[in-house]
Amino acid sequence: MTATILVVDDEPDLEALILQKFRKQIREGDVSFVFAHDGLEALQAIEKRPDVDMVVSDINMPRMDGLSLLQKLQEAEDKKSTIIVSAYGDMSNIRIAMNRGAFDFLTKPIDFNDLEATIGKTLRHVRMIRDARRRQAEAERAHASLSRYFSPQIAARLATSEGSGIEVQWRTVAAIFTDIAGFTSLVETTAPEMLSTLLNEYVSGMTDVVFEHEGTVAKVIGDAIQVLFNAPGDQPDYATRAIACVQDLDAWSEQFRERWKEKGVSFGSTRIGVHAGPALVGNFGGNRFFDYTAYGDTINTVARLETANKFLGTRICASAVIAEATKGFQGRPIGDLMLRGRSEPLRAFEPVPASKFETPMTAQYNEAFAKLEAGDAGAMPAFAALVGQYADDPLAGFHLKRLLNGAKGVRMQIE
Repeated sequence: MTATILVVDDEPDLEALILQKFRKQIREGDVSFVFAHDGLEALQAIEKRPDVDMVVSDINMPRMDGLSLLQKLQEAEDKKSTIIVSAYGDMSNIRIAMNRGAFDFLTKPIDFNDLEATIGKTLRHVRMIRDARRRQAEAERAHASLSRYFSPQIAARLATSEGSGIEVQWRTVAAIFTDIAGFTSLVETTAPEMLSTLLNEYVSGMTDVVFEHEGTVAKVIGDAIQVLFNAPGDQPDYATRAIACVQDLDAWSEQFRERWKEKGVSFGSTRIGVHAGPALVGNFGGNRFFDYTAYGDTINTVARLETANKFLGTRICASAVIAEATKGFQGRPIGDLMLRGRSEPLRAFEPVPASKFETPMTAQYNEAFAKLEAGDAGAMPAFAALVGQYADDPLAGFHLKRLLNGAKGVRMQIE
């Protein structure tokens, strides 16, 4: 690539001398020269030729001297590396120039061998700076892309690690899947501009919650969000993070619903599934797109756990796998779910916050569930008493309805 050098000097013979000295480099396309006779001409030349790589400027010139030009060059967004030239006896001005940001200086009369060496050194510096800027710009573009998926901490790490960690691989992950109840009806009955505002605020808020727990947003499809933990990097406490995240997602989405309800908008509750297990994780976008996501039975299962909430009346449905991996897990047993596509039942739990876990209501529910699991005839009156006392407990109501319809035990088919 040809380096472009702007020489600013009012001496009439200098242009010919420089072109003679650098004729071989010019002929081979290594350098090209642009000439100006004072600071004003130099600024005009740069305006026409923003590709100028560096400037060689005399100090003493008419209209605008070299020090004034240097100041203008340093104030510009694209600062040009500048070599200042002046008489040996003018060291005070050379010192001022260096303090104002000149890269180097030469004294008159010019030693052309020294000029060639100084230009070479300056161009190496220019290339180093431009290479650093290029890498920074690439990192910023990568960070902007990665920030759609990863928390700021993870995105910053990935943007500077040349893609390490996003290659397709099998990983044990905690997966979360969320969906909004009745969203299709909302789409059909809400003005597009209102729906856009609603959904953008919702997705942004949910994503912020995920990023607070350093989770990865693998997919956003309309109102549905898929989240991963322990990917792309290792998170030894991934299960605990995921459970904490779903509880915060539930709290935030309920506050969101109430806020919009006050504005006259009926927004459905957010149903959440959470599970853990092996998944094929990585960038599946090929060379043209970035699509960091996960596939496998774990991902299919978490989506079906999310759907199970619709039948159970719950908002969060967590597998026993992730409950057992979570330190100090607090939740209520739901039962053994026969999910579509699975041949074996999966024990599920409803995670509950500490404020609800240590209450008589939870203790009473656990006693009723133990009777149900044991096949005790007292399960029905126990759930009836629970529903009578806590009419707003949909999970207790679900079990009571099952018992009234003749169901037994804790195994249930979920379509």
